[in-house]
Amino acid sequence: MNSPLPLVFNPDHTALAVTVNPDTDLTAALVALALPVPLPVLVVVGGASGLDRPHMERLRSWFQTCICPWLTAHAMGAIDGGTQAGVMQLLGEARQATQSQFPLLGIAARGTVHLPQPPDTPEPESKDDDRANLEPHHPTFLLVPGDNWGDEVPWIARVAQVWAAECPSLTLLINGGAIAFEDVAASVAVGRPVVVVEGSGRTADQLAAALGGDRSHPQANALVDSGLVHRLSLDQEITQIQATLSHLLSAGRRA
Repeated sequence: MNSPLPLVFNPDHTALAVTVNPDTDLTAALVALALPVPLPVLVVVGGASGLDRPHMERLRSWFQTCICPWLTAHAMGAIDGGTQAGVMQLLGEARQATQSQFPLLGIAARGTVHLPQPPDTPEPESKDDDRANLEPHHPTFLLVPGDNWGDEVPWIARVAQVWAAECPSLTLLINGGAIAFEDVAASVAVGRPVVVVEGSGRTADQLAAALGGDRSHPQANALVDSGLVHRLSLDQEITQIQATLSHLLSAGRRA
């Protein structure tokens, strides 16, 4: 494992990143990032560049008024894909806007992201590719092996297990495309409850429809049949949403 690398996003914010490989002691990597271990964990997955503007605007205040206060109240950590897009951007910006202090860890495949360049770097990284910027409000990152979108999926599931240890964990799916199905499957495979946010679009709504009895999507059906997939609606009151998340978090506590 490499020593933590400072990532200077702007004069007011420097994050820490650790590069890991399959042989890395992940607990040691988390400790190197000064993250408290163990900790209850929320895994946030879903829409990135495919999350359209109407959904982005609707979800922006939802993250600030619902998710950030809930994470703080439960003294939790959060994991996402760490890039400046979609739900990851919304979570990073909401944490900043609410001045929340809950630990937030972005996990990204190294070959899919640009690292911020130091101020004295004469030539910035070429951006003539499909790599994404890291979200500039995240305080910590794990950079994992891979050059393709989706390579981070098994790492997110594994790191969440290590970080939570005997504490409970929960996955929250908002919107999402094809990779979101992989994220949900990875959580289901390790027995982690998944909450899909109905009304957020795409994959989340397909899974919510399957929970409601629509059997037209085989991939959604297989995940719903696990009994670990649950739903809530963006139209519910914030207190109802938070109560549902708290109940499912408790149900996800390891024996």
